[in-house]
Amino acid sequence: MVTLVFPIQGRIQRLPSPEEICTDPQFIEDGATRGDICQGALGDCWLLAAIACLTLDQNLLARVLPENQSFQKDYAGIFHFRFWQYGEWVDVVVDDRLPTKNGRLLFVHSAEGNEFWSALMEKAYAKLNGSYEALTGGNSIEGFEDFTGGISEVYDLRKAPADLYQIVQKALKAESLLGCSIDITNAYDTEDITSRKLVKGHAYSVTGVEEVISKGKPVQLIRVRNPWGEVEWTGPWGDNSPEWNSVDPKVKAALYKQKDDGEFWMAFSDFITNYTQLDICNLTPNTLTGNEQYQWNVSLYNGSWVRGSTAGGCQNYPETFWTNPQFRITLSEPDHDYKGSPQDPCCTLVVGLMQKYRRRQKKIGEDLLSIGFALYKVPKELQTQTDIHVGKDFFQKTASAARSDTYINLREVCKRTKLPVGEYVIVPTTFDPFKNGDFCLRVFSEKAAKSLEVGDVTKADPYEPQVTEKDVSGDFKALFLKLVGDKDEVNAKDIQTVFNKLLAKRTNLKSNGFTIMTCKEMVSLMDMQGTATLTLTECKALWLKIQKYADIFCKADTDKSGTMDSYEMRTALNDAGFQLNNQIQEIITKRYASSDLTINFDSFISCIIRLETLFKMFNILDKDNHGNIKLTLPEWLCSTVA
Repeated sequence: MVTLVFPIQGRIQRLPSPEEICTDPQFIEDGATRGDICQGALGDCWLLAAIACLTLDQNLLARVLPENQSFQKDYAGIFHFRFWQYGEWVDVVVDDRLPTKNGRLLFVHSAEGNEFWSALMEKAYAKLNGSYEALTGGNSIEGFEDFTGGISEVYDLRKAPADLYQIVQKALKAESLLGCSIDITNAYDTEDITSRKLVKGHAYSVTGVEEVISKGKPVQLIRVRNPWGEVEWTGPWGDNSPEWNSVDPKVKAALYKQKDDGEFWMAFSDFITNYTQLDICNLTPNTLTGNEQYQWNVSLYNGSWVRGSTAGGCQNYPETFWTNPQFRITLSEPDHDYKGSPQDPCCTLVVGLMQKYRRRQKKIGEDLLSIGFALYKVPKELQTQTDIHVGKDFFQKTASAARSDTYINLREVCKRTKLPVGEYVIVPTTFDPFKNGDFCLRVFSEKAAKSLEVGDVTKADPYEPQVTEKDVSGDFKALFLKLVGDKDEVNAKDIQTVFNKLLAKRTNLKSNGFTIMTCKEMVSLMDMQGTATLTLTECKALWLKIQKYADIFCKADTDKSGTMDSYEMRTALNDAGFQLNNQIQEIITKRYASSDLTINFDSFISCIIRLETLFKMFNILDKDNHGNIKLTLPEWLCSTVA
């Protein structure tokens, strides 16, 4: 056995199995219910509220908690769970050893003490996220989505829509998962209990709504559950409330249960007044849009923000915003029930941006990033350019067609909107630039919509000057003869001597000259005979290339510092004839940019020459133009080391 240590006062025991904790352990007894979920010493009420909602739908629960597991039949000391993670279902297997303190479960437990499915599910989710500690603090939405693969929406109850009761009623009928909470104003308010016994900064689950007749008037009620299993609302319609005596006895018998189980009724008006946030996880994205049930079109993309390459920050940073990952979506048909003009908002769209793995990274000090996104209508002249990022000028002149709400450090931000028929670019971002992170972007559209990641194309059309002996000027030849002598062919050292001399004559370029390694790359690109030397004609063609690339560099070096910023590298490479996907752009930044994310002239030329060489090698080896090649290990080493 191993010893698990937690910063909690008291004697910490070794991890025992359920058979050592009680005499008759059961995995599930009489079905999984909300009463099996009582919070322990871990601050994961958000997770337990989500689990409590999950028990309301046995079909959903069975997907997360595969059936036919027990401590009796085929018992092997392990249990199996399944969670949704960024577009796929992940299987998690855990042993049944659980942390205890003084002989009792330290974390979540059942009210009776002998049912262990909830404790083992919490352990499996902790394993998924790296540790129990990683589960401290969160939002029920995160659990909702990981248990269903659904998409969530958040309602600020201080700005509640007039039809919110109907929205909640409809969502519950559609078996959506709902949670609620009371915001805190400072750290001291966390889990502070109000005079009516509601807990601030604590995650509750919503388990039902009903409308009853009281004293001849209709009253809207909502049922809420505290995952602590105790501490209940003491206001109107709560347990022991006299209001229950004013309704029909049959209605009271069906709804009212006087039990200290953490679940209680309250008037919906009191709910709006006392709680500040309502979360709804829609199991199907159309739950809240209409009565007709239909399947939406779903697109999912995984991407990254990489410092110096694709981490451009929000619109407050126009110099870098355009370098963020971009995704195109074409809305070609109005909603099925829309009868107006396609120029009016007629296509329902739900966009969800989720940051990945942040809980797992808590242990290395990585918190949630503030994230958001914006959608822009693409004009006709840019609609065919799906392999090139929309540039800086476009975003500076174009207002967004829709956007997420205020940037916030949640795992996911989601926005439902209606847009006219057309093509749009979606830009997911962090608030600040240069923040590394991985994300998952989900797009739901009522009608089928084409979507793609912009810049997911890799191709090259570099400048290839055609040079003959007649094109070699007398001055160029004379310089060679002066510096390297009367040679038929020159090596990398000779190239360095001549080209640095020529480079020094350019007054608009600030450079310390080429390193010998860059010159070796140049020779490798132009040397088709494998001699590691170049003829005078090849040198002239190479110099014309360098002049072309120098002009591109000077254009990017707007402050004449002798460097370009790494986020300008994408434009410079494109001007040089290279279209590269985000992954390659990220590798280029890591390899060629300095720690301050700048690239000098030598590094820029080295990068371009290396790219030219690799593209040329690939094209030679791809004899059938299939876009793929097959190499032996020696061939691979020769092609990459050369």
